[in-house]
Amino acid sequence: MTCTAVGDTIPDGTLSYADEDDQILNVSVHSLAACKQVILVGVPGAFTPTCSLKHVPGFIEKAEELKSKGISEIFLISVNDPYVMKAWAKSYPENKHVKFFSDSSAAYIKTLGLDLDVSDRGFGVRSQRFALLIDDLKVKVVNVESGGQFKVSSAEDMLKSL
Repeated sequence: MTCTAVGDTIPDGTLSYADEDDQILNVSVHSLAACKQVILVGVPGAFTPTCSLKHVPGFIEKAEELKSKGISEIFLISVNDPYVMKAWAKSYPENKHVKFFSDSSAAYIKTLGLDLDVSDRGFGVRSQRFALLIDDLKVKVVNVESGGQFKVSSAEDMLKSL
């Protein structure tokens, strides 16, 4: 069940990324999203088929259109380490707007109530597939997929919400 609901203030937490010198940097979610309209996209795993071939490319392709409708930033998070997220980001050379962040221990995903335990399949705790629209730290739209589907969390779905 999702703990994050429309009208909630998005909880603060720490996400990580590897910079160009491969230094791991930590950033607070509130510092990323305060006073902005942002989309927070969660995916089960870097380099996985649906994430890599459908979900992420859609946000990359629609980023300019989303920005034209008032979106300041698009943040992608996954339960992978920062080096994997950096490598995954580099696999999209056309990307100019989607920022890739790591929640390697799933701590932030758990705070959102959007964690998914797939230990029975050898994957441990992952993120559910979702897209949240956040306006100055307030949750405006919550699109969470169920059962491995990809029907409500696409860039097109977010465009319909704006």
